[in-house]
Amino acid sequence: MERQRSFSLKPTKFLVFSITISSSLLFLFVFSILVFQHTPSIPQESNYNNFNTTSLSLVLKPIKVESFSNFSGNFTLSIVKDPILEDAHFRKLDNSSRAVVNSNGKKLFSNVSKVEDTHYRKSDKILSSKKIEEKNIISQCNVYHGRWVYDESYPLYTNNLCPYIDEGFSCEVNGRSDRDYMKWRWQPYDCNLPRFNALKMLEIIRGKRLVFVGDSMNRNQWESMLCLLRGAIKDPKRVFEIHGRRITKEKGDYSFKFLDYKCTVEYYVTHFLVHESKARVNKKRVQTLRLDAIDRGSSRWKGADILVFNTAHWWTHYKTKAGINYYQEGNQVHPYLDASTAFRRALTTWALWVDKNIKPGKTKVFFRSSAPSHFRGGQWNSGGHCKDGIQPLNDTSNAYYPEKNLIVEEVIKGMRTHVTLINITRLSGFRIDGHPSIFGKNPGKGSPSTGQDCSHWCLPGVPDTWNELLYFYLQSTEKAIN
Repeated sequence: MERQRSFSLKPTKFLVFSITISSSLLFLFVFSILVFQHTPSIPQESNYNNFNTTSLSLVLKPIKVESFSNFSGNFTLSIVKDPILEDAHFRKLDNSSRAVVNSNGKKLFSNVSKVEDTHYRKSDKILSSKKIEEKNIISQCNVYHGRWVYDESYPLYTNNLCPYIDEGFSCEVNGRSDRDYMKWRWQPYDCNLPRFNALKMLEIIRGKRLVFVGDSMNRNQWESMLCLLRGAIKDPKRVFEIHGRRITKEKGDYSFKFLDYKCTVEYYVTHFLVHESKARVNKKRVQTLRLDAIDRGSSRWKGADILVFNTAHWWTHYKTKAGINYYQEGNQVHPYLDASTAFRRALTTWALWVDKNIKPGKTKVFFRSSAPSHFRGGQWNSGGHCKDGIQPLNDTSNAYYPEKNLIVEEVIKGMRTHVTLINITRLSGFRIDGHPSIFGKNPGKGSPSTGQDCSHWCLPGVPDTWNELLYFYLQSTEKAIN
C-alpha cells in the first residue's frame, strides 16, 4: 500500500511567502497614502457668506498657481455665484464668476464676471490674498467699494422745492425729460450707507459753520447740501443768504444762515487753493499762480467747524497743463514747470496753512478727491459730448486713476492735522448719465450753449451721494464721541 503524502511547508518556502505578502501590503499602504495626498478635497461649507456669495459646490479640477509666490498648497477652482452682481439695472453678467479656494474651503482671491460693456473692456482681475486678509482684519466698512442701485425712493429733493440750484446744474428745468439719473443710490458691498437725514445733519451742525472751499465742483456739492437741508425746514424764510445774494456762477462767496439751528452753510471759491497772481515776464505782465502762497480768501476759512476742500478741475486747463511762464514761487516765475510738480507744491502750501491755522479739537477737515469728466470725441472746447449717456457705465476698471489723487493722499499722510479724504472718483466714474450735457443752460434764456457740460453734475444727482458720504463720516464721529 502506497504511503499517503502529508502536506508540509519547509521553513525556507514559508519565509519567502511571508516576505512576498508583507511587501505587497506595504506597497498598497504607501500607494493609498500618496493617492489621498494628491486628491483635491471638496470644499465644505465655509465663510463664503462673508463675501455675500453662494457656492455651487462644483469642483472642476485642481489648478497649479505659479504666478503667486506667496501661495502654497493645493487649490481647486470652484464656481461661485455672486448675487450682488446680479443687478438688472446695472450689469449684464455671465452666469458665474470664478474664485480660488484652498483645501479648507477658504476663499483666497476672486475675479468678478466678465461685463458686457460698450464703453470699456474689462479683463479678469485677481485680488491678492493680502487684500482679502486686510479686509477681514479691518472691521470698518469700505464705503467706496460698491455699486449703483436703482431706488424709486430717490431723489431726496426735487428741483421745484429747492431754489438754490443755479442754472448750470438745473437740468430738469433746462429741459431734460428723463429722470432715471436722479434715482441711482450708491450701495457699498459690505454695509449700508446711511440715508441722508436732514434733521440729524442739522443737529450735527447746530451752532456751527459748515464751509465748502474750492472750485465749481465744490459749489456743485455745496448747492446739493443746501437743498438736502432745506427739506427739513418748515418755514423757508428761516433760511437766507446773509448778504442777500442770489446764487450765480459770477459770484463765488456765499453764506446761508439756518436761523432755527444757528448754523451757516458757506461756500468760498478758489480754483487752486493757492493765490492767483500777476507778474512781469519779459516786460509783459502775465497771470501766474503763486505755489508758495495760500489763496487770499483764506481768512474766511478760519474758525469753521467743518471744512470741505477740493481742487482739481482747473489743473487740467491749458495754462496749468502747459506750465510755461505760469507757476511762480517768491519773485521767480518758472520758465517751465510740469503740472504734477506744481500741484504737489500747491497742496503742500495748503497743508502747511491747515496745520498752522486749524485747531484739531474744534475743526473737522475733509478733502474731496477729483470728480471725473466723461467727454467723448473731444474736450469741453473741442466738441466733446456725453449726451448719449443715459445710464451708468457697467464698468470703470480700465479708467485712469488721476495722479492728482495720489498726490493728495501722500500730502495728507504727511500732515499733523487729521484730514479725511472723501474719495468719490471711482464711484462717480460710473455716472456718465449724471452730467448736464446739453441741459446746462435754460433754452429760454438767450442763445443755446454750443458745447456740452460733461464735467459738472445735475442736481438732484451724484453730488447728493458725496454729501451722504460726508454725513456718514460726521455721524460716525458724533457716535464715537457720545
